[in-house]
Amino acid sequence: MGVSSSLEVDVVRNYVGGEWKASSSGEQLKVVNPATQKVLATVPASTRAEVEAAITAAKKAYPAWRATPPEDRIQYLFKMKQLLEDHFDEIARITTTENGKTLTEAKAELRRGIENVEVACGIPTLMQGYNLEDVARGIDETMIRQPLGVVAAITPFNFPAMIPFWFLPYAIACGNTFILKPSEKVPLTMQRVFEIIEGIGLPPGVLNLINGTKAAVDTLLEHPDVRAISFVGSTPVARYIYATASAHGKRVQCQGGAKNHVLVLPDADMDMTAQVISESAFGCAGQRCLAVSVAVTIGDAQNKFRDIVADRASSLRVGYGLEQGTEMGPVITGESKQRIESLIGAGVSDGAKVLVDGRNPNVKSYEGGNFVKPTILDGLPADSKVASTEIFGPVLSLIHANDVDEGIEILSRTAYGNAASIFTTSGAAARKFRYEAQAGNIGVNIGVAAPMAYFPFSGWRDSFFGVLHAQGRDAVEFYTDKKVVIERWTQSLSRRF
Repeated sequence: MGVSSSLEVDVVRNYVGGEWKASSSGEQLKVVNPATQKVLATVPASTRAEVEAAITAAKKAYPAWRATPPEDRIQYLFKMKQLLEDHFDEIARITTTENGKTLTEAKAELRRGIENVEVACGIPTLMQGYNLEDVARGIDETMIRQPLGVVAAITPFNFPAMIPFWFLPYAIACGNTFILKPSEKVPLTMQRVFEIIEGIGLPPGVLNLINGTKAAVDTLLEHPDVRAISFVGSTPVARYIYATASAHGKRVQCQGGAKNHVLVLPDADMDMTAQVISESAFGCAGQRCLAVSVAVTIGDAQNKFRDIVADRASSLRVGYGLEQGTEMGPVITGESKQRIESLIGAGVSDGAKVLVDGRNPNVKSYEGGNFVKPTILDGLPADSKVASTEIFGPVLSLIHANDVDEGIEILSRTAYGNAASIFTTSGAAARKFRYEAQAGNIGVNIGVAAPMAYFPFSGWRDSFFGVLHAQGRDAVEFYTDKKVVIERWTQSLSRRF
């Protein structure tokens, strides 16, 4: 039996200047449950004027919010955390309904989002500057941090409850006013979150929510009153966002795509390794930028690991994320399903063997859903285009290498640099990998190398465009300007050049 959703078909609204407002746009997009194909709501492609209204509201709210002491600003975040906790299960169910991931995954995602709210509550310390007396005779020097002004974030479909919180709490805790543009595929999670956190009583205009597509994004990128842009999504779009926003003088951080490799050494605990890599590759239907996409087996690890991971992939229960016992849900759209299955076919054409085939599955009671079951491509040539293409689906490719050096060389061929992991009991091998692997997030016996909220969510090469990353101290650096104050309060003169 299917599980019915409590969500009713409705029109998604914008939240601007402390008020919920229906868009006047004639273009409405459907929000569809990817497992059931039920239309959950319609979301507007907001007009340029509506986005500009949100920018105006944020700009109007900024002077008073900036002047609010940090200790007072974080009181709102304490209340925000509590309201998110109070509505935890409700928010997670909405995420599962519109995104497709399992309820367990949705809860884990929201937990990581809340952790960022907790870290941002430390702003009175994190935002502190530093000073030194007598940099010259009678002259003191101080570095202070000040907020930027109006800032905006453009977030993706795959983590609708977590990724907005990489940005939102830090931005407002630092004294900025904030505009969120969530993915039009999954607008319901943030609509409900904003309804909930409206109860914390923030001054109107400090937080704003605008729905839309490229026109809304371009307005944020081009408008002179928006000081900074944060983005998470595919690399081609990240390049566009970074180039356009930078050309308009904005501070920009863009997290792009990934092709994450993991090295499996013969001395690894194979049962644990296969379980962890399986969870990484197939969790969230592979739709996450830290998912393992390629497992490089080293030497004698090849056969044993292949057999165990194939058995685990074959046994995963695929279905609707709200059903108890479901271990993997659908991918987000029919177009995504088609693209993923096409890339599986391309891997076969390049010489890979389909060890576990997840194409065109029959998922009982959800035959119309966007399901691709776990798939394993064995013996994919390292020079195959599929070996360097972001699939963003539940597909694990197996490549063999003779030693760690060859494995690291295979990893280095990809243009991406989001995450890489090694499974071994050798400290020397782990250190070599940590030292040489060209990726921003490194795992040692870890399948999803996801930093905690007080560390930056790193990324290198085509996986990140910018300097300062999301989360933690990087977020505070990103959302503040440094101002250096040099003062003389004595009659004593000195010369220093």
